[in-house]
Amino acid sequence: VQLQASGGGVVQAGGSLRLSCAASGSRFAKFSINAMNWHRQAPGKQRELVASIPRDGITNYADSVKGRFTISRDNAKNTVDLQMNSLKPDDTAVYYCEADYVENSPTGTVQVGRAWGQGTQVTVSS
Repeated sequence: VQLQASGGGVVQAGGSLRLSCAASGSRFAKFSINAMNWHRQAPGKQRELVASIPRDGITNYADSVKGRFTISRDNAKNTVDLQMNSLKPDDTAVYYCEADYVENSPTGTVQVGRAWGQGTQVTVSS
Protein backbone atom coordinates (compact mmCIF):
# COMPACT_ATOMS: atom_id res chain seq x y z
CA VAL A 1 0.00 0.00 0.00
CA GLN A 2 1.29 3.46 -0.88
CA LEU A 3 0.10 6.85 0.30
CA GLN A 4 0.25 10.05 -1.74
CA ALA A 5 -0.19 13.31 0.13
CA SER A 6 -0.92 16.74 -1.32
CA GLY A 7 -2.12 20.18 -0.38
CA GLY A 8 0.68 21.78 1.59
CA GLY A 9 1.83 25.33 1.03
CA VAL A 10 2.47 28.73 2.52
CA VAL A 11 -0.30 30.65 4.25
CA GLN A 12 -0.55 33.62 6.56
CA ALA A 13 -1.55 33.20 10.18
CA GLY A 14 -5.30 32.84 10.48
CA GLY A 15 -5.58 31.25 7.07
CA SER A 16 -6.64 27.76 6.02
CA LEU A 17 -5.21 24.82 4.14
CA ARG A 18 -6.58 21.42 3.26
CA LEU A 19 -4.33 18.37 3.07
CA SER A 20 -5.35 15.25 1.21
CA CYS A 21 -3.94 11.74 1.18
CA ALA A 22 -4.89 8.83 -1.05
CA ALA A 23 -4.03 5.17 -0.53
CA SER A 24 -3.40 2.79 -3.38
CA GLY A 25 -2.24 -0.77 -3.69
CA SER A 26 -1.34 -3.50 -6.10
CA ARG A 27 -4.04 -4.24 -8.64
CA PHE A 28 -3.52 -7.92 -7.86
CA ALA A 29 -4.23 -7.59 -4.16
CA LYS A 30 -7.14 -6.35 -2.12
CA PHE A 31 -6.57 -4.14 0.85
CA SER A 32 -8.56 -2.44 3.56
CA ILE A 33 -7.54 0.56 5.58
CA ASN A 34 -8.10 0.68 9.31
CA ALA A 35 -6.88 3.78 11.12
CA MET A 36 -5.83 6.81 9.10
CA ASN A 37 -3.79 9.49 10.79
CA TRP A 38 -2.01 12.76 10.22
CA HIS A 39 1.30 13.48 11.94
CA ARG A 40 3.60 16.46 11.74
CA GLN A 41 7.23 17.20 12.44
CA ALA A 42 8.54 20.68 12.99
CA PRO A 43 12.28 21.47 12.68
CA GLY A 44 14.15 20.25 15.74
CA LYS A 45 11.09 18.54 17.20
CA GLN A 46 9.82 14.99 17.35
CA ARG A 47 7.07 13.81 15.07
CA GLU A 48 3.69 14.18 16.74
CA LEU A 49 0.26 12.74 16.08
CA VAL A 50 -2.09 15.53 15.02
CA ALA A 51 -5.35 13.74 14.25
CA SER A 52 -6.61 10.22 13.82
CA ILE A 53 -9.72 8.60 12.41
CA PRO A 54 -10.39 4.87 12.55
CA ARG A 55 -12.69 3.15 10.15
CA ASP A 56 -15.72 3.86 12.34
CA GLY A 57 -15.12 7.59 11.95
CA ILE A 58 -14.55 8.52 15.60
CA THR A 59 -11.97 11.28 15.52
CA ASN A 60 -9.21 12.26 17.93
CA TYR A 61 -7.06 15.36 17.92
CA ALA A 62 -3.99 16.70 19.63
CA ASP A 63 -4.91 19.38 22.14
CA SER A 64 -2.96 21.95 20.14
CA VAL A 65 -5.26 21.61 17.11
CA LYS A 66 -8.65 20.88 18.67
CA GLY A 67 -11.32 23.19 17.34
CA ARG A 68 -9.16 24.27 14.40
CA PHE A 69 -8.40 21.07 12.47
CA THR A 70 -10.87 18.53 11.12
CA ILE A 71 -9.94 15.09 9.88
CA SER A 72 -12.25 13.19 7.55
CA ARG A 73 -12.06 10.10 5.40
CA ASP A 74 -13.79 8.45 2.48
CA ASN A 75 -13.67 4.69 2.93
CA ALA A 76 -14.83 4.02 -0.62
CA LYS A 77 -11.99 6.08 -2.08
CA ASN A 78 -9.41 5.25 0.62
CA THR A 79 -8.66 8.90 1.20
CA VAL A 80 -8.15 11.02 4.29
CA ASP A 81 -8.24 14.80 4.46
CA LEU A 82 -7.14 17.32 7.05
CA GLN A 83 -8.88 20.67 7.01
CA MET A 84 -6.76 23.19 8.88
CA ASN A 85 -8.30 26.51 9.89
CA SER A 86 -7.07 29.41 12.00
CA LEU A 87 -3.51 28.37 11.29
CA LYS A 88 -0.74 29.59 13.56
CA PRO A 89 3.02 29.88 12.99
CA ASP A 90 3.41 26.99 15.45
CA ASP A 91 1.59 24.78 12.94
CA THR A 92 4.54 25.08 10.57
CA ALA A 93 5.84 21.57 9.95
CA VAL A 94 6.06 18.74 7.48
CA TYR A 95 2.78 16.85 7.62
CA TYR A 96 2.64 13.11 7.05
CA CYS A 97 -0.36 10.89 6.48
CA GLU A 98 -0.23 7.37 7.81
CA ALA A 99 -2.50 4.39 7.41
CA ASP A 100 -2.74 0.97 9.02
CA TYR A 101 -3.83 -1.63 6.50
CA VAL A 102 -4.53 -5.27 5.81
CA GLU A 103 -3.62 -6.57 2.37
CA ASN A 104 -4.79 -9.88 0.89
CA SER A 105 -2.75 -11.22 -2.02
CA PRO A 106 -4.16 -13.53 -4.72
CA THR A 107 -2.10 -16.36 -3.18
CA GLY A 108 -3.87 -15.99 0.12
CA THR A 109 -1.09 -14.18 1.95
CA VAL A 110 -2.33 -11.63 4.45
CA GLN A 111 -0.09 -8.71 5.28
CA VAL A 112 -0.72 -6.27 8.08
CA GLY A 113 1.27 -3.09 7.73
CA ARG A 114 1.63 0.63 8.17
CA ALA A 115 2.20 3.00 5.29
CA TRP A 116 3.44 6.58 5.33
CA GLY A 117 3.00 9.35 2.82
CA GLN A 118 5.94 11.33 1.57
CA GLY A 119 5.28 14.42 3.67
CA THR A 120 4.00 17.80 2.62
CA GLN A 121 5.31 21.12 3.90
CA VAL A 122 2.98 23.55 5.65
CA THR A 123 4.40 26.98 6.41
CA VAL A 124 2.42 29.55 8.35
CA SER A 125 3.82 33.07 8.31
CA SER A 126 3.12 35.57 11.05
